[in-house]
Amino acid sequence: MTIAVLGAGMVGKAIAIDLAKKYSVTSFDLDATNLEDVKNSNAAIQTVAADLSMYDQYANWFSTFDLIVTAVPGFMGYKTLEAVIKIGKNVVDISFFPEDVLQLDALAKEKEVTVITDCGVAPGMSNFILGRYNEEIKIKSFECYVGGLPKERKPPFEYKAPFSPIDVIEEYMRPARLVENGLIVTKPALSDREKMTFDKVGELEAFNTDGLRSLIYTMDHIPDMKEKTLRYPGHIDLIIALQQAGFFETSTIRINDADISPIDFTSKLLLKEWELGPEEEEFTIMKVIVKGDNKTVEYNLYDEYDVATKTSSMARTTGYTCTAAVNLIAKKMFIEKGVFPPELIGKEKACFDFVIDYLNKRNVFWRKKIL
Repeated sequence: MTIAVLGAGMVGKAIAIDLAKKYSVTSFDLDATNLEDVKNSNAAIQTVAADLSMYDQYANWFSTFDLIVTAVPGFMGYKTLEAVIKIGKNVVDISFFPEDVLQLDALAKEKEVTVITDCGVAPGMSNFILGRYNEEIKIKSFECYVGGLPKERKPPFEYKAPFSPIDVIEEYMRPARLVENGLIVTKPALSDREKMTFDKVGELEAFNTDGLRSLIYTMDHIPDMKEKTLRYPGHIDLIIALQQAGFFETSTIRINDADISPIDFTSKLLLKEWELGPEEEEFTIMKVIVKGDNKTVEYNLYDEYDVATKTSSMARTTGYTCTAAVNLIAKKMFIEKGVFPPELIGKEKACFDFVIDYLNKRNVFWRKKIL
């Protein structure tokens, strides 16, 4: 099987390396440094420099591939996925774009392709878990808490971004949709802050972000659902201060005969402040709670930077969930046509068990508790 991985950033690189153990893989990216890094990690991976925003070229570039993985930045994710579907390719997506991916379901069915989307850690594994237990118990509520953080707490932000700062800032600005008493409720991002304590980490701060995504529509029978992001205490106070001071404004201001938008300026500054070093140790922390009438199921994840492979935890937990889904398609374990967020695949026990086992083999361990 031949696979094209669109995007050779931190997560895209991890995806390509993992898939190259079994398949013929080609990485596409515009950044020569990213492509060189992939090639140095595994010489068997082919690399192609390409501007992936040139959607009219997709038929020329990808016609010979059996399957596509889209790991591009969120702002171009929807159009990238749409373009891949239009050329009739099965695809697994981790771009986490803000648009409603289910709008592409009719196109995917028309083209007779399988699309697995939002297939990372959160969204991703949280969806797989909810989809599985939705088949077993009558669910009253779903809660997800997730964060990726550096082990070394460096002031003032005590944060490093595994993705581009602009994507993180967008997460901090986009209104959060929750489900309360069966109704969709919109709250400001960063709201409803609460302190939580985790083993190996200590105290963290949880706050609302717009992470439920497809669950709002595919699991609309569940009366209460929420997802919160985790950060070290104090981080969000700094973000709110920047927001209130106008640093995230998108309209341009004129400075010395140049038009500059505050958000572009801020993201450039934070790129250096938040940049995760190539061997900087970080961790992913996550808790998923599914409550039913008679039992509560809790899944916990704590995963660290892999020193041996020099792979970040966020790349491992996100990327390997994605490559597990690629294998579900490649092994014909999931063959339905259309757009499928992970909860619609996790309902199949064989698929769910395969993903959990796949992650275990890569030392990404989800711990289950029945309460």
